[in-house]
Amino acid sequence: MMKVSIGNTVFKATLNNNPSVTALKELLAKGPLTIDMNDYGNMEKVGPIGTNIVRSDKPTTTGPGDIILYEGKYLVIYYDTNSWNFTPIGKIDDASQDQLKKVLGKGNVNVTFSLD
Repeated sequence: MMKVSIGNTVFKATLNNNPSVTALKELLAKGPLTIDMNDYGNMEKVGPIGTNIVRSDKPTTTGPGDIILYEGKYLVIYYDTNSWNFTPIGKIDDASQDQLKKVLGKGNVNVTFSLD
């Protein structure tokens, strides 16, 4: 499990099992990671993790709450759908599209990822 903190809201996310998630867990074992995330395409928030980690890309269709790794160096939280070759990281548990849009807001947002 991973905690995803956005402002005063804390979500839990269920993580996938792949080499990218293992690498992300190793990074988060050193401490929480706060990322300034930008809106892209009115479907996602994306921000750099500050390093490159191994990719496990596969054709993926995202949905609200999906967390993916893009190009090995960006974490993305989706609040809408998209299809591309991504590395699935996990999914925010029990969050609706409307709830995610409200919490993520417009423009940039700081999101903190940490191990639970």
